[in-house]
Amino acid sequence: MRRGLEYREDPGELQFGPRHTVLINLLDFKKDKKLRPQPGSNLWNSDHVKMPNSTRNTFNKQGMFGSGEKLRWDLIKKKLSKLSNVTKSETIEEVIKSYNVNYKNEWKFDALHKYFETEEPKRELFRVVKAMAELALKLPDICPKAIPLLKQGTSHSLTLSQEQISCLLANAFFCTFPHRNSTHPRAEYSNYPDINFNRLFGESSERKQQKLKTIFQYFRSVTEEPPQGLVTFERRSLAGRCDWKHCDSKISKLHITSKGTIEKDGKGMLQVDFACAMVGGGVLGSGLIQEEIRFLTHTELIVSRLFTEKLGDWDALCITGPQCYSKYSGYSDTYSWDGPHTDTTERDRWMRRCTKIVAIDAIKFKNEQQQFEMRNVDRELNKAYCGFKPRVQAQCYLPVATGNWGCGAFNGDIKLKALIQIMAASKASRDIVYFTFGNEELVQEIWNVHNFLQKQHFTVGKLYSVLEMYCERKRSRSAGDLYDFIYSFYADLKSKH
Repeated sequence: MRRGLEYREDPGELQFGPRHTVLINLLDFKKDKKLRPQPGSNLWNSDHVKMPNSTRNTFNKQGMFGSGEKLRWDLIKKKLSKLSNVTKSETIEEVIKSYNVNYKNEWKFDALHKYFETEEPKRELFRVVKAMAELALKLPDICPKAIPLLKQGTSHSLTLSQEQISCLLANAFFCTFPHRNSTHPRAEYSNYPDINFNRLFGESSERKQQKLKTIFQYFRSVTEEPPQGLVTFERRSLAGRCDWKHCDSKISKLHITSKGTIEKDGKGMLQVDFACAMVGGGVLGSGLIQEEIRFLTHTELIVSRLFTEKLGDWDALCITGPQCYSKYSGYSDTYSWDGPHTDTTERDRWMRRCTKIVAIDAIKFKNEQQQFEMRNVDRELNKAYCGFKPRVQAQCYLPVATGNWGCGAFNGDIKLKALIQIMAASKASRDIVYFTFGNEELVQEIWNVHNFLQKQHFTVGKLYSVLEMYCERKRSRSAGDLYDFIYSFYADLKSKH
């Protein structure tokens, strides 16, 4: 199989349209590749991000001459300016609580305080905080144009500069985004991930200390040397049902290995993020598995939580251009920040890093038997295909770099999930590079069944019909191993002819 970068897809010319919002000035970009903000004004409505600097973002202030509405941004500016001489983490807590008074007694900052107690050198750390505050306050100049919400059931792309992302994330760190703190199920943004960083600051643990190290490395990097590039967030939604039973696509090529990881060894490929429906999962809480780790090391991914509504059954989120800022080792409780990373990944015509990630969320099964109901098989096929489907027609496409999607804590059957991804990739005309994360036995099993399917000229539709029969047997508890069933089905079919 060719190296991933040789498959690089041409994005065409950067331009805005009804389904693509661009937050930089295109005339300047086309003229001299300068990344200047697109002029505009923010909008305070249900289709756009409600910005901290909006004139509609107000609060009632009681004074000796009565009460009146005040701009919250004026208060934020006043308080963040205090961080120009910050010497202790308690000042950060005081500043954040000063414009989030409803949560003054609810939010905890023990994790943040412990980080500042143990991290050295202190002077350098507070220099970064000061620079972050200055960056956050540039919001009206860096992000003047309204940012659309990427809603369920819609297909829309948003392209913004890495500088704009850093400004938005600095505001998220200081918890300035309005209407984004309530956890009530009927709250305005209850169907969106949290974006303000308050949950990261409390309930200290070793996980959170390592997370804070990773995130501060990002802010250290972008405040010292602002990256000059773009990132695109593309929400995809399937327009209609796929007819899997009559799909005549041939089974794509497969490379499978027990060594390596998706992010390191899938370089230049379409890399699968084993996502939660709320993209980023527990990245701002205690979660620390595949998705959270990716969002930490490629910190710009976190901004997707600002504008991406919970993924529906037919939705996926594709991100092109995020940069890696940190090295790491371990997983979950053993995760450790291992220092800064210099990302040398080349850029495409849009000045985006040639890193492409697709977030697809699998069903979390309470009862493992449920995944063998065809409605659930269909859902997972459609979900994977939504993520893998090419945006434009081309002669060849990036291979999919994936692994045991929807398994582990989600209780997915590894063998079934592997076939589902192979089928979806085949329909999308993409080859697959599959990482089993050290499982040598699984390498052989998946390789054998894939080799068998190709040799017997299975189409996606034919394999789907076999899955239907297997799932019917599963309902009566009379089915054994999935791959053994496929082999025996073909042997029985051949003997009848």
